[in-house]
Amino acid sequence: MSAFEKPQIIAHIQKSLNYTVFDCKWVPCSAKFVTMGNFARGTGVIQLYEIQHGDLKLLREIEKAKPIKCGTFGATSLQQRYLATGDFAGNLHIWNLEAPDIPVYSVKAHKEIINTIDGVGGLGIGEGAPEIVTGSRDGTVKVWDPRQKDDPVANMEPVQGENKRDCWTVAFGNAYNQEERVVCAGYDNGDIKLFDLRNMSLRWETNIKNGVCSLEFDRKDISMNKLVATSLEGKFHVFDMRTQHPTKGFASVSEKAHKSTVWQVRHLPQNRELFLTAGGAGGLHLWK
Repeated sequence: MSAFEKPQIIAHIQKSLNYTVFDCKWVPCSAKFVTMGNFARGTGVIQLYEIQHGDLKLLREIEKAKPIKCGTFGATSLQQRYLATGDFAGNLHIWNLEAPDIPVYSVKAHKEIINTIDGVGGLGIGEGAPEIVTGSRDGTVKVWDPRQKDDPVANMEPVQGENKRDCWTVAFGNAYNQEERVVCAGYDNGDIKLFDLRNMSLRWETNIKNGVCSLEFDRKDISMNKLVATSLEGKFHVFDMRTQHPTKGFASVSEKAHKSTVWQVRHLPQNRELFLTAGGAGGLHLWK
């Protein structure tokens, strides 16, 4: 793909929904996806859709007591395909979408809303144990093993006396063998922190001056390569994570893309050189 033959982004299917959608995820290895959000009456909703003959078919609608903010399939097996969700009350639930009445795993993960969730070690992506990471308005980032009840395997929180910052986004990376694994977290004040889960330390931090809306490594299951961070005010940053300078950290480039907040970044699963950013004005930009 050269710069001269730019691809077009064409809307394939559009559908209006009667609730606020906070997150949507493809169901692994299928033509199905789930949407998560909240009804105007204050309850949470998960909908399961399938693409059939160029149209969307609603397969199932699940209503829950609390609005659902985020979800991931990243820590489940391909056989089970359980959905892990974070809600407005700080609960982490794992659902079997075939039998969604009661969660297969449930824990009061945070004191306040879970803004963001990611998973690794499931779906054959990333070496090592399946793990889920959650980030919350209460300022903490916690890592959970779905096989272990009640207690997180790691808890990254501000030291006493330090201001609690709202954590908006989390991402796993560097899971290229059984031992190595990192979590990157972005906060409302522009902080980005990289936590090394192998030796439980803060490996690197920086500030991009605007609230960090979305973070993603180009691949979770390789030695750290690229990290994209999107922010308020329409900017995004690409960090080269291959070499860390002892004082300056990681090299980066930034680009002013959208006229408003860049809510999300997603890398193409088939080609890590390509990624898409989603802007607050409804624009989608494809980058190489």
